[in-house]
Amino acid sequence: MHTTTPELGLAISNFAGNTHSQVWNLGRDLSSYIHQYLIDFIKPHIWSDMAFIAVAKGPGGFTGSRIGVVTARTLGQQLEIPVFAVSTLAAVAWAEYISKISPDEQGNIAPLSQDSWVEQIFAVEMQAQRGQIFGAIYQLQSDGLGMTALLPDTVFTPEAWQETLTNWSTDCQLIKATSGLAATVTSILQLADFDWQQGKRPHWSEALPYYGQHPVDL
Repeated sequence: MHTTTPELGLAISNFAGNTHSQVWNLGRDLSSYIHQYLIDFIKPHIWSDMAFIAVAKGPGGFTGSRIGVVTARTLGQQLEIPVFAVSTLAAVAWAEYISKISPDEQGNIAPLSQDSWVEQIFAVEMQAQRGQIFGAIYQLQSDGLGMTALLPDTVFTPEAWQETLTNWSTDCQLIKATSGLAATVTSILQLADFDWQQGKRPHWSEALPYYGQHPVDL
C-alpha cells in the first residue's frame, strides 16, 4: 500500500502474471476510508491468502506515512506475516527503471549484463517542508532484481543536495518525484517481493515510517 500522499495506492499480485493495482485521491478522508478500501480491493481473496504486506514508509506526508505504516503493522501482527517497509524514493527509482525495459508475459525481469547495470544509478529528489529536499541515490542491483541505496534517504537544503550531486563520483540520472507517487505502489510491492525471494522475513514491529523532518517547525 502507498499512503504517503493524499492518494491511496493499493496493489496485489500472485507474481505469476496476475497483478492488480488502483489509485484513489482520498485527501483528508484517507484515514477514514482506508480500511474499507482495503477490504473491497482484495476481493475475491481473503486476508489469509496474503504471504506478506508491503508499505511505502516515506518520505512523504507525515500523517499519510504514519497511517500506512500503522495499518500495515496492524495487519502484519494480526495475520502473523512479514511487513516490508519500502522507501518512497526507492520505488520511484524502480518505476523509472521499469519504464525503460519490457518484462516478460509473467511480469518477470531478466537480469541485465554487467555493462548495462553499472550505469543504472538514479538520484531521486522530492520537495520537503520548509524549502528543504528529500534526496537519495539508488543503484540497480547486479542481478537486476532490486535497488541498493548508495545514499540513503536524507533531508538536504537545496544547496547541499546540489553540491552532493555535483561531487558524486559517478553519473546519475536525476528524477524529480513530484506527483502521482501512489501509482508506484506496484514498485513497492515488487521491491518487497525481491526481498521475500531472498529469504527476508521482517517482523511487523520492524516497519517504521521515515519522516525525515519534524511535522512542525521548531
